[in-house]
Amino acid sequence: MATAFVSRAPANARLAISRPTDPPEGAIVAAPLGQVTVLSLPAPGEVGTFELRLLGESDGKPVILLRQPLLTTPPSATLAAPARVARGNPLPVRGIGPNGDRDRVVLVKPDAPPEGQGPNFFPAENVESTLEAPAEPGTYELRYVMDAPLTGPRVLARREVVVE
Repeated sequence: MATAFVSRAPANARLAISRPTDPPEGAIVAAPLGQVTVLSLPAPGEVGTFELRLLGESDGKPVILLRQPLLTTPPSATLAAPARVARGNPLPVRGIGPNGDRDRVVLVKPDAPPEGQGPNFFPAENVESTLEAPAEPGTYELRYVMDAPLTGPRVLARREVVVE
C-alpha cells in the first residue's frame, strides 16, 4: 500500500498512481480524497517507477495538480506454520508480506493456481490466524498470495504442510 498525507486539497480531488508517461486519465488506481487527509492506495505489483498524483478537474477532465515519484521494489513475504497437522485440526499460521488489502494467506493443493481457494485469511487485518486443516489427508501448500494492480494474484511465498 502507498499512503499519502494531503492537506488543502481542492474539492473533488483524487489521489492516483500512474506511470510517469500516462495522461491524467490513465491512472492505474485512483480514489477520491473527500474530507480525508490520509489515503492509502494499493501499489502496483510490478517493480518500477510510477507517480503518486493529486488530480483535480478542469472543464470536466482530470488534470494533474501535483506529482511525486513512487519507486516500487520487489515484493517479498514469509510464512510460518507447523509442517504437519491432523485432519480438521486448527493450524496456527503467520504470513508477513506487503499486506495489501487483497493479499491473503491460503492453504491449497500444490498444483492449485494462484487464485486457488482454500482456508485463508487476510494479513492486512492480522498477520496471524488459525486455519482449519482440510478433512482430506495429503500434501498441501501454504501460500502468501499478493493481489496487486497490474499483476493480479501472485504467489510470493510457499510452505509445504502435510495433513495427516
